[in-house]
Amino acid sequence: MEITPSLIEQNIQKAKNGDQKAFSFLLDSFWNDVYSFQLQRTKNENDAEDVTIQTFSKAFDRIHTFDENFQFKTWLITISKNVHIDLVRKRKNSITNQASQMEDETMYNLADDAPSAEDLLITEQNLATLLQCIKKLKPHYQEVIHLRYFQEMTYEEISDHIKEPMNNVKVKLLRAKKLLAEIIKKK
Repeated sequence: MEITPSLIEQNIQKAKNGDQKAFSFLLDSFWNDVYSFQLQRTKNENDAEDVTIQTFSKAFDRIHTFDENFQFKTWLITISKNVHIDLVRKRKNSITNQASQMEDETMYNLADDAPSAEDLLITEQNLATLLQCIKKLKPHYQEVIHLRYFQEMTYEEISDHIKEPMNNVKVKLLRAKKLLAEIIKKK
């Protein structure tokens, strides 16, 4: 399906009315634009991804303020710039915490190749393939998938658990499901 300006406008209107499929369409259509823009700015995949997630979170939260006289992509890029500026400011303000945060990030990024008891249980239930696919996701996507679908937490509970706004949780889950579907299709 060709993505035309009219199709984008239709989905923006649907998103303004709360249509989740329209949000998904807009996320899929503009993810690469925003992510590529941030990757050039940050020179770091994780930062670019975090800023992109926060960008869509803010955009979807404020979709009703979008003015159709402008390009949607330009609006997203502007939000993305502001999110990145906020990120840079936060980092400058928290120089004293930076060393401990880096140590924490290092600990969280350690790959655990050993199957857990939960992994073994899932394997016994013929879900081994799914679990292998989930493990191919980045750790923060693995976490939200695990919390939502294995621990059956609500968006609000996940938001409290990972200490991020609920809109970020929704965007991360949407993105994680899309990436997981791509991994499964490749198998």
